[in-house]
Amino acid sequence: MKIDYSTFTSPGERKYNEDSLAVAKKGKAYCFILCDGLGGHDKGDLASKLVVRTISQKFKASENIDVFCKDAFETAQAELLRTQQSLGNNIKMKTTAVLLAIEGNRCIVMHIGDSRLYRFRDGRIASRTLDHSVPQMLVMAGEIEENEIRSHPDRNKLLKAIGDNPNSFKYEMAEFDVREGDAFLLCSDGFWEPITEFDIVSFLKISKNAKGWLGDMKRLAEKNGKGTSMDNFSAVAVMVKG
Repeated sequence: MKIDYSTFTSPGERKYNEDSLAVAKKGKAYCFILCDGLGGHDKGDLASKLVVRTISQKFKASENIDVFCKDAFETAQAELLRTQQSLGNNIKMKTTAVLLAIEGNRCIVMHIGDSRLYRFRDGRIASRTLDHSVPQMLVMAGEIEENEIRSHPDRNKLLKAIGDNPNSFKYEMAEFDVREGDAFLLCSDGFWEPITEFDIVSFLKISKNAKGWLGDMKRLAEKNGKGTSMDNFSAVAVMVKG
């Protein structure tokens, strides 16, 4: 199978871009990683770049995706905490992270925070990561509907992130099979908030490649977010072809 992908990151209408992303390849295996740094005054941009770099380097040094994923986020967490300490205890750098590792006909997904991964099969959403956020918790408790997350006043309040206290540091990991025709979207909240799942799937159905799919989504996100002090927005689009 061939992996077709495209990436995009923008500061939106903000002064700084605290999103970071990377694509790492080793042999026939791929690793896609996207992070959204938290706390502009506490070097969120540095946090996201450091985690992306640490995970990319670890992937290239690992034997396979199982070995890599076993402690990828722990390694990034340790490196970020060391950097925090070197800069002073008043610096609380944190970042979300979402990761997709593909090798052969299987993949591993990891995430922490509210950067998302959508997995598509047969032109539909097969699964998505669940945000570590206050609104997602309210959805799971039955207090609000899924479609209310985007407009909820607490949508930016996260419950977990890389850089958190080690006692509360916890991430999610899942494994899936990979088939021809599958697609994946990794994105920061600045990307998924201005567009709906319906839009994402609609563009996927008419796109011949990852670049076209991502371009259509990007243009709609920019249109919908214009004049709203639009957050940094970034995404990685991945298509599995025969």
